[in-house]
Amino acid sequence: MTLNVFMFYLLSATILVFSVLTVTSRKILRAAVYLLFVLIGTAGLYFLLNYEFLAAVQLAIYAGGIVILIIFSILLTSHISHKFKHPALANFVMGAFVALLGSGIVLYTLFNHPFQRVGESGKVTDMNMIGNQLMSLDKNGYVLPFELISILLLAAMVAAIIIAKKGNHKTEKS
Repeated sequence: MTLNVFMFYLLSATILVFSVLTVTSRKILRAAVYLLFVLIGTAGLYFLLNYEFLAAVQLAIYAGGIVILIIFSILLTSHISHKFKHPALANFVMGAFVALLGSGIVLYTLFNHPFQRVGESGKVTDMNMIGNQLMSLDKNGYVLPFELISILLLAAMVAAIIIAKKGNHKTEKS
């Protein structure tokens, strides 16, 4: 087994374990930290595939930005020691059924689809072109969508904090 294959299996196992821990954890802060490990493992897969730019974006945007935003939102809006209740048996059974059905569909598709190799090799990535396109305001530029999404996320986070703080004041007075 080569080092690349070993690293693929290691990163895949890490992503699977922490994904399950993310959705089964009853403590919300731990779930956010487990999500951070999943996103870092995904960036590791991108590095393994020699997609350094995409791996850097994965680390900077998702692992660095979104998870920190989630953790700050958790720390600002709820008690750190808050534990979620166990789900009702009907919810658990339906969730398990949907997960198994989805897994079955994915496995059926993977095993029955005739994947073929593409004849052409990968194209050389020009970092100057990527940088210019990211910073461009032209037709294919990404500055305006990034700015609009960042303002939308900021507004959503501020609104969530305000709603959560109003809910805390009502329960404290009662």
